[in-house]
Amino acid sequence: MECNKDEAVRAKEIAEKKLTEKDITGALKFALKAQKMYPGLDGLSQFLEVVNVYVAHEKKTRGEVDFYGVLSLEPSADDEAVRKQYKKLALALHPDKNKSVGADGAFKIVSEAWSALYDRSKRMMSDKKRKPITTYSRKKKKAETSTH
Repeated sequence: MECNKDEAVRAKEIAEKKLTEKDITGALKFALKAQKMYPGLDGLSQFLEVVNVYVAHEKKTRGEVDFYGVLSLEPSADDEAVRKQYKKLALALHPDKNKSVGADGAFKIVSEAWSALYDRSKRMMSDKKRKPITTYSRKKKKAETSTH
């Protein structure tokens, strides 16, 4: 098992390097590899939380950051769910508590998501951007003109 621990440490170090190089996919790949080899590796769970925030931040919805995804929430989440999830992630990612590579950036991303979703007007704007643009089809237009 000690062999696995050494390999897991090495994989985590590679993941940290990948994250500093802004290779989020590579960081996730090596962090998960480290977790598979030695799940109890010191600091790994905290590092994975950091990486998961960056992964969610990279995923775009209609060209915009998916702040619901950053907070690991569904768009139907109410204000209380947003508040609870923000608090949970903010505590886990705060640089004073989480010494992982990239924790400060992940904390800022989570704070940005909180700002976008907790303020009612900002949340409505974010939700509007998420909705697909409906096109006015010719058939629908034709049907409306023929009934008039």
